[in-house]
Amino acid sequence: MRLAGTLNARASQQPEVVSVGVAVVPGYQNPLRDVSGLVPERIDMGVDFGGAGPVYALGNAVITNATGNSAGWPGGGWITYKLTDGPDAGLTVYLAEDVSPTVQAGQHVSSSTVIANMFTGSDGIETGWAQQSGLSAESQLPEAGGVGGNGPFPTRIGLNFEELLRSVGVPAAPNLTQSPFGLLPPNYPPIAG
Repeated sequence: MRLAGTLNARASQQPEVVSVGVAVVPGYQNPLRDVSGLVPERIDMGVDFGGAGPVYALGNAVITNATGNSAGWPGGGWITYKLTDGPDAGLTVYLAEDVSPTVQAGQHVSSSTVIANMFTGSDGIETGWAQQSGLSAESQLPEAGGVGGNGPFPTRIGLNFEELLRSVGVPAAPNLTQSPFGLLPPNYPPIAG
């Protein structure tokens, strides 16, 4: 959970506390709010979900990659966007696997922009923190512990993104309480607890 004190240290905006210890991140909205049959699956390099429907940007951002045929991800979808404001401005988010992009690189988006359509495929979707280059998940970089697609899971960087998702109303992943692997780079908000 992102704590109010943690948010205040990172941004001058005052978060809205929705329950004890849980704060809503200013300027961000639930990107999976209209996904039908949303099922939290697990935290790995990012966070996995099943379901179908539109996926929105988390907040104001610039699309840095948008392809429906990335060989590195099951289902082929790979979209990245760099957040342009809010407490995580400058960080890059990815959305991958069973998604078809509805945006193009260079496009400015907001939390009301559908960036992809999630379809019912064999893998669902994965979303999380991307490398600043937009080439892959942040967890694969040495400063995040070099954890790739084969684990071990959950990663600390995946848990960090899962906390952000929960702060905007996305249901918790079932492996939330398992011990995390890898490292949390210093430019990411601290993990609560």
